[in-house]
Amino acid sequence: MDIDQAQEPDYESVKIDYVGFVDPYAVEGMVILKADNGKEFHMRAFSGEVAKHISSFSEPDAESVPSIYKLIEEICEENELVLVKVKIYESGEVLRANLYFTGKKDLVLRSYRASDAMALAAFYKIPILVKKNLLKESSSLEA
Repeated sequence: MDIDQAQEPDYESVKIDYVGFVDPYAVEGMVILKADNGKEFHMRAFSGEVAKHISSFSEPDAESVPSIYKLIEEICEENELVLVKVKIYESGEVLRANLYFTGKKDLVLRSYRASDAMALAAFYKIPILVKKNLLKESSSLEA
């Protein structure tokens, strides 16, 4: 698979529409990903800490970047690599993600935690692609 190939028809580009927590103690995070056609994917069952990072990356005056993201950024800089997209999909009962890097050479890291991949996508402000079968009609109760 080439990094610059056309988008696969079974994936949809999404944006992070909402980041929050499932519980009052901010232990379990949740995120709503929304496609241009209004369909959504609600993802939960990941750490509240990752949800906090995703949320902070979208703020213009983001606080200091956590060390793991700085580490990845430094590794990419040293190896002249740029993260260009992440793809989220189901693998059995869990969500996984592939991370696509380009630069001196193309590199695809496969089957990583989807929540970490979303945090990196938010940090780098890059496209998030979700398998279309995960997207559902919006359940919004807006009037």
